[in-house]
Amino acid sequence: MARSDRLFELMQVLRRHRRTVSGRTLANELGVSLRTIRRDVQTLQNMGADIDGEPGLGYSLKPGFLLPPLSFTEEEIQALIAGALWVSRQTDDKFAFSVKNALAKINAVLPPDMRSVFDDETFYVSSPAKLPTLIDLSEIRRALRDQCKLRIALSIAHAPTDDQIVWPIMLGFIGARRSLAAWCESDNKFRMIDLGDVAKVDVLAERYSRNRRQLIREWRASEILPCNNRGETC
Repeated sequence: MARSDRLFELMQVLRRHRRTVSGRTLANELGVSLRTIRRDVQTLQNMGADIDGEPGLGYSLKPGFLLPPLSFTEEEIQALIAGALWVSRQTDDKFAFSVKNALAKINAVLPPDMRSVFDDETFYVSSPAKLPTLIDLSEIRRALRDQCKLRIALSIAHAPTDDQIVWPIMLGFIGARRSLAAWCESDNKFRMIDLGDVAKVDVLAERYSRNRRQLIREWRASEILPCNNRGETC
């Protein structure tokens, strides 16, 4: 592996780990010696990468250092395009617009010989027959980002007549349906809520106190997953 390629790969490994990772682990993943890792880390630090750590303690990369455009391979660009196509056709119009903007920014910083990949039309992603919903998904995403509580009213038979206060933790795209994983205050349980069954939703100014990522881990551990096309849980 050329040294420039190895430096790019080292950056990617540091990004994947997010937290402090030992030099031995980095060496094993890249198939090089520990001495090479130490030398390459020093090179990246000299280039401006904000890498914390010392030999024997481990390394961590702080956010903010951007890889040069040449670090994108053709397959990486194709993967980004395929993912962007899926998002633009499976979600809502506001998210689709954001995807187009993101792709335009990536295309603008690519070298000319790589830009042809954007026009290659290698993939086709269909647009599903979306079920009607009155819910603004951009408001749900805002509540997720800010950890705001939601007040929802259900439209299905036998549903509670009172509005429910829930803590949204994850938005799901399951076939043509849109679902919300949330902690329900009324019964202190995780719920999978089919947004097609929601008549009204309000984003509250009040934020829930628990960390959303921790709630996601607890939800996954509880195995509260949708098991039929009504979004009902197992």
